[in-house]
Amino acid sequence: MSALIQKLKRPLVRAAAAFTGPRMVYGWGNPDGSWCASTRVSTHTCLEGLEGLVLQDHVFVGHFNRLDGSNGLLIEEGVQVTNYVSILSHSSHRSVRVMGRRYLGDPQPVGYIRKATRVGAYSFIGPHSVVAPGAQIGKGVIVQAYSFVSGVVPDFAIVGPEAHGKPAVVLGDSRELDRALLQRHPELHALYAQWAGKDHLRRALEGHVAQGDENRSISS
Repeated sequence: MSALIQKLKRPLVRAAAAFTGPRMVYGWGNPDGSWCASTRVSTHTCLEGLEGLVLQDHVFVGHFNRLDGSNGLLIEEGVQVTNYVSILSHSSHRSVRVMGRRYLGDPQPVGYIRKATRVGAYSFIGPHSVVAPGAQIGKGVIVQAYSFVSGVVPDFAIVGPEAHGKPAVVLGDSRELDRALLQRHPELHALYAQWAGKDHLRRALEGHVAQGDENRSISS
């Protein structure tokens, strides 16, 4: 299906989804004119600040998510965003509390946060998670369900909450999860190395993580 037909199809499918229920739509156009034919976005995901929202190809965004591109949001190739996830580039809750009724209409609210956010290639964002404004999530990361993620998350980290309501911490390394599959399927090595890098492929196969990786933490 041509890019033009896909572009014309999206608003029609979104309108029809009000009656038929959520649907996944192939094809995504970015503000710079680039077209990502294999990116899939639900008709029931809330999209804000489209002028600052960039989705690379092979991204999956499921039902009932919120993507906020108002201050810049980059979701790199192959990222999976499951359901009920908010990925934000602004936050107003502190401003509303401290300013009260003066907040509405103020062009420069006190305490208002505007920060660009990035989710690295082939990362997975589990259900009911919140990615805070300014978060920089590395590639190959697994964010477990019900996580609150802020700051910098290192490549290949597995992050999740230590307890309900607490910020996510590094719990493991996704390369450890990938080892058995990669060892059984050598035909996939080149594809894995294409996005992860040859050194990370070697570490995944051999079980060698960089010195200090096991003690990595999320920096805010």
